[in-house]
Amino acid sequence: MKTTVKKLSDTRVEIKVVLDSKDLEPAKKQALERLAKEVKVEGFRQGKVPTDIAAKFIPDNDLSREAADIAVRTTVIDAFTQNEKSPLVIPRVEITKYVPNETLEYTATADILPEVKLGDYKNLGVKREKVEVKESDVKDVLNNIAKSFAERKAIKRAAKETDEVIIDFVGKKDGKAFPGGSAKDYHLVLGSKTFIPGFEDGIIGHEPGDSFNLDLTFPKDYGAKELAGAKTTFEVLLKQVNEVVMPEINDDLAKKCGPFKTIADLKADIKKNIEAQNNHRLEENYKDALIEALVKKSKIAAPEILIDDQMRMIKDDLTRNAASQGLSFEDYLKQAGETEESWEKQARTIAEARVKASLALQVLARDQKITVKDEVVEAKIAELREIYKKSPEALKNLKDPNVKMDIRNRMVIEKTIDFLVKAQK
Repeated sequence: MKTTVKKLSDTRVEIKVVLDSKDLEPAKKQALERLAKEVKVEGFRQGKVPTDIAAKFIPDNDLSREAADIAVRTTVIDAFTQNEKSPLVIPRVEITKYVPNETLEYTATADILPEVKLGDYKNLGVKREKVEVKESDVKDVLNNIAKSFAERKAIKRAAKETDEVIIDFVGKKDGKAFPGGSAKDYHLVLGSKTFIPGFEDGIIGHEPGDSFNLDLTFPKDYGAKELAGAKTTFEVLLKQVNEVVMPEINDDLAKKCGPFKTIADLKADIKKNIEAQNNHRLEENYKDALIEALVKKSKIAAPEILIDDQMRMIKDDLTRNAASQGLSFEDYLKQAGETEESWEKQARTIAEARVKASLALQVLARDQKITVKDEVVEAKIAELREIYKKSPEALKNLKDPNVKMDIRNRMVIEKTIDFLVKAQK
C-alpha cells in the first residue's frame, strides 16, 4: 500500500491510497468467502458451498464490487495510522481508479486530531489570589442568620422600609402583561432592592388593602433586552404588612444556630466556612486561569467537528435548563434578547475555548504519561452507584463501556490539572 498525504488545513487531511494486486488479494478472498454464503448450488446447503465451486456462480461485477469495498474498509484506517494521523470521524472515501485484481486507488478525507505544540507549562505566570475574609463578610452572614430568626407581626399601618409586604402584582408593557412580570402572594422585604428601582419605594406609604399603579422604567442594562429601558406599569394590591422584629445578635442567637456557646464561637465558625468557600472558589479560578494561559502559550487548532460537538452540548444543556422553567430554547432566546445567530456566535467562542483546553490537557497527559489505574476507576464507579442507587437509568448508564471510558478520561484530566498546578515555578 502506498499513501500520499495532502494537508487541507491544520485539522483536515486527504490521503491518497494506491493498492496493488498483492494488497487486493486478501480482500478478494474475503469477498469470495462472504458471497459464497449467499450462493445456492444444487447438492449443497446454503452457506456450505465450497468457495471454489461458489466462485463459478458469483457474477464478476458482484465479486469485484465486494472486494473493492473490503479493500477500502480494511486499509483506510491503516493509511491514517501509517502517516500518524488520527481521524475524528469515519473518513469520507472516493474511489478514483479500480482495475479488479490489479489496482485500486482512492482518496480518504477526514478531520484529524491536530498537532498540538504545548508552551512552557511550568511557567505560565498566573498568580494565586489570597484568601481574605473581611469583617463585613462575617457581619453579612450574621445579619442573614438573624433575619432567618426574625419575627413577623401583621400590622395595620402604612408600609415602611424594612417591613415585609405581601402583594399581588401584574406588570404591563404597552397595556399587555409581559412574561415573568406577575405574581400572587409575593413576600417582599422593602429595602432589599429585589425589584427594579422605584418598585419598593412606590409601596412605602401604602396600607393593607390599597390597590395602586406604579409607572416605572426598566434600567437600560436590564438582562432581558425586550424590557431594557422599557416603560411599564405595575398594578399592585398590597394585601398585608408585616413588621420584621430582628433578634439581637448575641450569645442566645448563637445557641439557636448549633453547638455554639457564645457569639464569638459562631463568628469563628462563619469565618472558617467563608475561608473554605473562598479557598475552593479561588483554587478553581486559579486552575481555569492556568488552563487558559496554557492554551494561549500553545499552538492549537480546534477541529470544526469538535467545536460543533461542543456547541451541541452547550445547546442541549441550555435547552434542558430552559425546559425546567417551562420554556423552549426559542423562548429563552427571546427573553435574553438574543437571536439564534448572535447566540451561536457566543456559543462558538465558548466551544472553541473548551476544545482547545481539552486538547492541551490531553497532550500534556500523554507527554507526562498521566494515567488512572483500573481499580481507581472502579472505585469511582462504585461511589457513583451508591449515589445513584435509586435511579435505575443512571445505574444502567454506569454499565455502558463508553460511560466508563468517559469517567476514566475525566479522572485523567483532573489528575493532569493537578499536575499543572504543582508544576508552576
